Amino acid sequence: MIRLFMNPYVLLDKNVGETPLEVAEKWRLKKPEMTGVPLAYAGRLDPMASGKLLVLIGEECKRQIYYHNLDKEYQVIILFGLESDSGDVLGIVNTGVTKLLDEELIEKILSNLLGEIELPYPIFSAKTVAGKPLHTWAMEKRLDEITIPTKKSDIFTLELNKLSSVSRLDIAQAAVAKISLLPKVTDPRKALGNDFRRPEVLNSWQEFANAGTSNDHFFLAEITCRCSSGTYMRTLAEVIAKKAGTVGLAFAIHRSVIGLYDKNNGSWKKIF
Repeated sequence: MIRLFMNPYVLLDKNVGETPLEVAEKWRLKKPEMTGVPLAYAGRLDPMASGKLLVLIGEECKRQIYYHNLDKEYQVIILFGLESDSGDVLGIVNTGVTKLLDEELIEKILSNLLGEIELPYPIFSAKTVAGKPLHTWAMEKRLDEITIPTKKSDIFTLELNKLSSVSRLDIAQAAVAKISLLPKVTDPRKALGNDFRRPEVLNSWQEFANAGTSNDHFFLAEITCRCSSGTYMRTLAEVIAKKAGTVGLAFAIHRSVIGLYDKNNGSWKKIF
């Protein structure tokens, strides 16, 4: 008889470019006793995001709903002056207003966002509307036929860790490097996405790199966000940039914490 894994879950680290499913299956390959055992992750992470991924094992997969409301902590880098239709680097980018920003302004904006907030879902997300994911509506260019849904979230803390600037060329090179980490998508069921629209996305980044001058610099704000489950950092980054009088995108997203493990009763719970 095959001895099953003792714990009903495992906390793994997802890298940029990996899908949650890939992370779980890579872990399974290292555990012969996991062959044929169901795995399910509690809380998605976007392709361009990295961080903690809670994977449920065996019978615990049937209890997935009990893990949906775990609080999260994210380390996010917001790029100001540039926007994308996906809200992160994996989108078609356009340059907006470039403004001079300072720490005092960003900290004031962050403090005003604490508490309950209602944010629209990113158009490139798996949120279902009228039976189809939002990203399908977006790829079909039919977003004008639906209302983009919103979700209420709780922002417990928002801290500015660092405000810096970076050159146009360095931004473009870093974005292209991130995108190159994505494996090529060949699944015919995902043909509509056209491999994350990689040619079009890379072309928009190249156009950005060639525009302006090498002396152009853009601001980056590194923040820590502690929030309730289901808070999209891509949308939050756009909201923060808009309040600063410009546009923005989530240049990097790292989930540093997911829930809190209670050793006393062997369960996960909310933190904040």
